[in-house]
Amino acid sequence: MPADPRQRRAARHAPPATDTAPAKPRKAPITAERITDAALQVIATEGYDALTVRRVSAVLGTGPSSLYAHIVNKEDLDDLLIARLYAAIVLPEPDPDAWRQQLIEVYSQLRDEYLKYPGLSRAALATVSTHLEALRVGEGILSILLAGGIDAKTAAWVRDALTLYVNAYALERALVQQRQQNQSDEWVLSREEIIGRFSALPEDQFPNTRRYAAELTSGSGHDRFDFTINLMLDNLSARR
Repeated sequence: MPADPRQRRAARHAPPATDTAPAKPRKAPITAERITDAALQVIATEGYDALTVRRVSAVLGTGPSSLYAHIVNKEDLDDLLIARLYAAIVLPEPDPDAWRQQLIEVYSQLRDEYLKYPGLSRAALATVSTHLEALRVGEGILSILLAGGIDAKTAAWVRDALTLYVNAYALERALVQQRQQNQSDEWVLSREEIIGRFSALPEDQFPNTRRYAAELTSGSGHDRFDFTINLMLDNLSARR
């Protein structure tokens, strides 16, 4: 402290010293939401096979132990991911006169959400999620079926069958996409190549495969998805 009173006064009125080094930005706290965001980022860019707790922690710039304060294990992470996906599903008010179209719309939403994150449907195939978002969508689908006049047991089994088909469909598309991105993979054939191979088969052993090669390889976009869903619902309508 300066001995002279004038100097002391000047010191008291002097602006505070500033640190020339810039302050380090504070890291955002690790939360289940941020973990889910990072995991979806990994899947969207690298595929579900690349998803590990260590990989997610690297995206967040932290260590795996930080994540284990919020999740139990990889399966728990899968449950968070499925819940996030289901949270995006918009459910209609069940309408007895429009139950078929409502089911198609809900399952088309589910298909499209899975396709955003290649391979994520594999996690859904391996677990029965009891997260509230998953239960919300399950309740909505069941309500639509019941409103359509389907008995409870049939509705329960149909919901399971349709969900299983959507998951498998999305997984197959993801696997094809993964192979197509691998330029060295020679197992991905164009439709023309497949037709050519079918047409070259011995006619005495494969008469129908040769003759209907175009039909066997037909369909684009989600044509086959729409066909299969409607085929299942046609049978369900007949059972009513």
